[in-house]
Amino acid sequence: MQDYFVTLARYNAWANARLCNACADLPREEITKERQAFFGSILGTLNHLLVGEKIWLARLEAMDSGISRLDETLHSEFVDLRQAREEQDRLLITYTENLTDDILAGDVRYRATSGEEMHTPVKFVLAHLFNHGTHHRGQVHDMLTQVPSVPPPLDLIYYLREMA
Repeated sequence: MQDYFVTLARYNAWANARLCNACADLPREEITKERQAFFGSILGTLNHLLVGEKIWLARLEAMDSGISRLDETLHSEFVDLRQAREEQDRLLITYTENLTDDILAGDVRYRATSGEEMHTPVKFVLAHLFNHGTHHRGQVHDMLTQVPSVPPPLDLIYYLREMA
């Protein structure tokens, strides 16, 4: 099962890089423009994606992320967000590369953003983390079509073919 999560972490980094590449040349006003999206803009959604991963990775490592809101803006400039995104992807890949069967069989105990004490199996936290990324990358993908821009394919199957 560890190999599965390593593959998902590497795919996650690949998809994030492709999405960031698609956003890199956009004018700031397009990245920050309020759109009909839950987190408002491309930048807002990319921030949320980073926030979610930072929270969950901290929980997996029994640490406090220091983040209290899911709509927190960690980076107001795309270039800074992209750099943080790349670092987060490296951390997540390293985490999955160090997974053991015992870790995967265990639970994560954490305090939800609501303050409630929770526990969830590690394998389901990881599944949620990667599913969450796919969901919000899809939202950014949609917003890119509104720019208009031609967003890149982000499907897992494209990653697997490229890596073969």
